[in-house]
Amino acid sequence: MRSVRQKSEVSARVRTKFTRKLLAWWARAARDLPWRKTRDPYRVLVSEFMLQQTQVSRVAEYYPRFLERFPDLESLARARPRAVREAWDGLGYYARARNLHALAKQVAGRGEAGEGVAGNGVPTLPDDPDELIKLPGIGPYTAGAVASFAYEKPVPAVDTNVRRVLSRVFFGDDRQRVSRERLTRQRPIPPRRIWDLARALVPRDGKRAWKFNQAIMELGALICVARKPRCPQCPVRPVCRTGNTRRTGENSGEERRE
Repeated sequence: MRSVRQKSEVSARVRTKFTRKLLAWWARAARDLPWRKTRDPYRVLVSEFMLQQTQVSRVAEYYPRFLERFPDLESLARARPRAVREAWDGLGYYARARNLHALAKQVAGRGEAGEGVAGNGVPTLPDDPDELIKLPGIGPYTAGAVASFAYEKPVPAVDTNVRRVLSRVFFGDDRQRVSRERLTRQRPIPPRRIWDLARALVPRDGKRAWKFNQAIMELGALICVARKPRCPQCPVRPVCRTGNTRRTGENSGEERRE
């Protein structure tokens, strides 16, 4: 039987190999998206709110128009609710727009909180996920995403795509393939385990952490999709517990990109 230390060492090697292959793939396959060209916290925040349950192609259309109308937190905080709703019209899930507006007013000191979070007279988003999550409309994922993508903090950001990738690669959990009978017996992987794993994987260097979080989301959006994952094209298949069990020609069909 292997010792705990040996298991830990093997796991560390797998994690290192996974990260190396993932980042190499990202360097050649990453999509050119406007929100990836900025580290401005407000612009990152707007993109994250828009990307919730909305296709990337649609967000790419609305994102620049929204920013042209509301270029910063202060201008959004001053806006009337109707104006914000009009700028959001067509994206759906309008609670996101209301939460984003409420957040801007709170940070700018115009809401019920009375004072901006930054406390320096300039509306600024905090860089700590524990502070970000206190703001309207921000959950654990968005808090991590803003901290990582705007401030280059080495923190995890686990969305649906990331959870799917980590579940398949490290736990061999592919819920799209198991039979209904097996699915009823299979316990879901606790979110805490996924977050702990993501935290262990994120590089300590902030710039590299930014790339890692972007890359693993991209992998889940383009390759490790929910239905018919493209395992033959996957850069991390050599270390994937699910991908290694799939037949080579099983997933050659095309799938809509998210």
